[in-house]
Amino acid sequence: MKKLSRGAYEDMKGFVRVAETLLEVLVMTLLYYAAWKKGYSLDYFVYKGKYVLMGVYAVLLYVFFQNSECTKFGQLRRIDLILGQIISLFLVNFITYFQLCLIANAMLSPTPILLLLAGEIVAAVVLIYVYTGLYHKLYAPHDMLLVYGNRRGVDLKIKMDSRKDKYNISKLISAEEGMEAICREIPNFDAVILNDVPAQLRNDILKYCYRYRIRTYIAPKLTDIMIRGARNITLFDTPLLLVKGTGLTPAQRVAKRAMDIVLCSIAMIPAAPVMLLVALAIKLEDGGPVFYRQKRLTRNGREFEILKFRSMIVDAEKFEGAVLAKERDPRITRVGRVIRATRLDELPQLLNILKGDMSIVGPRPERKVIADEYCKEIPEFAYRLKVRGGLTGYAQIYGKYNTSAYDKLRLDLMYIENYSLLLDIKLIFLTLRIIFSKDSTEGIDVAQENQKRAEELLREIDRDKQE
Repeated sequence: MKKLSRGAYEDMKGFVRVAETLLEVLVMTLLYYAAWKKGYSLDYFVYKGKYVLMGVYAVLLYVFFQNSECTKFGQLRRIDLILGQIISLFLVNFITYFQLCLIANAMLSPTPILLLLAGEIVAAVVLIYVYTGLYHKLYAPHDMLLVYGNRRGVDLKIKMDSRKDKYNISKLISAEEGMEAICREIPNFDAVILNDVPAQLRNDILKYCYRYRIRTYIAPKLTDIMIRGARNITLFDTPLLLVKGTGLTPAQRVAKRAMDIVLCSIAMIPAAPVMLLVALAIKLEDGGPVFYRQKRLTRNGREFEILKFRSMIVDAEKFEGAVLAKERDPRITRVGRVIRATRLDELPQLLNILKGDMSIVGPRPERKVIADEYCKEIPEFAYRLKVRGGLTGYAQIYGKYNTSAYDKLRLDLMYIENYSLLLDIKLIFLTLRIIFSKDSTEGIDVAQENQKRAEELLREIDRDKQE
């Protein structure tokens, strides 16, 4: 089937995705009704009570689906959608099972709920493949023009080329070509990407695209992110934006700390036996210490000692110094490879959170020596220290192990400037998904390969200019 033009369906895309999500929620709710009717007695409910339960189940499922971003059919990879939906379904059914037990005032058999979960997972996989296939049939990838301001701006093409099913950057043009040359090219494409373009030129291009309704993607500068978190002031007929730059308010810090204590205390119950098994495995492998302690930076630049399960040989830094681990790094032990891949090496940081050195969600704490190196090139890197360091966060979820320091800073500032408790809850859900995502653990070797490809692309552009 020939792919149809994106323009013909663009206005309907949001509606179609909502309809697909609601249809899936309806399917899962009907499966729940069937499992509930067959597996549990109806004596506990009178009149229309069972329909209220179905409604509660549907609302819970919709909320979990939205917060785990697992209904972005065609946008996220199928494996990410499947993982997100499995986690959402498990959590909703876990809550629902105890809801039914409370209503019955007895511990019910979990078998019907487990069978329901298995059936829902099968249905979810089928629907994800159907919806994703439908998306790619209806919407052709964007044919895009990338306007770059410096050589670093070309790196974005290498990243977006990994999603050829959605984006097709068919031409690159330097900001040095000027506004007139760029505007001649823009009408030939479905969309424009602006990356590291000088501020005045970027503003002119954006106004041009806005005027003619041309889809525009912008890699934000740090000041853009700061403005996004600004508060509107409408006391006068001239609108103002207030940027405080103070990080979280006192009330937000208190609420965030309370949530950290409650959630960590709950998490320690299932985590304790897992931590015991990991500690035993580490000790049995080489007899070395179980924990790895290291000085890290948290809010306001205060140093604290972070705890991790040791995943490398004893005194690993004596061999190569304070450097990030690479793929197939010989310093990593056999147990270490497993616990790093599954993020189990981070579990002891629950103790750091309870102590108050860290938060569940926040910028990843860096070593002072590494942070100082980053600050030499990017002085704004210290802005991340406006909040406590976190076990998980924006950069860990939307970035990768090899994400550049500048991109990590942008992601972390987006979190700080848009902070809310609901955002923290959403990021905690998303963390469950990325634990199983291989992309999030891409090592330094992959980053070096991408940099090599970007340099080759730049050489091709230079040769074309000379010809």
